[in-house]
Amino acid sequence: RWAAAVDSVGSHTLANVLAATRYGGTVTACGLAQGLDLPGSVAPFILRGVRLQGIDSVYAPMESRRRAWTALATELDPAHLDTITDTVPLADVIPLAPRILAGQVRGRTLVDVRA
Repeated sequence: RWAAAVDSVGSHTLANVLAATRYGGTVTACGLAQGLDLPGSVAPFILRGVRLQGIDSVYAPMESRRRAWTALATELDPAHLDTITDTVPLADVIPLAPRILAGQVRGRTLVDVRA
């Protein structure tokens, strides 16, 4: 299903992403909100050559951070962000919650606390 993915949740979500990753795909992990455990199988790694790469943003050297920031600033087309982001006023967060929990919200949602 996926050629590559970025997981910021961990645990069962990360295991599901790994299970759905295509042959030779790469999954990066940068969060553990759901947990530190990885309740999955080695099958994606040994049968499909899937790679799991950790993202260290806490202890990454400043030079590595600068390279990443420069790449984002020069190589990422800001127009693409519009397709994966949405902004909602704070008052709309509670009504939006059921859609989030049902898996109907994709990408990132920015909450505008001033709106």
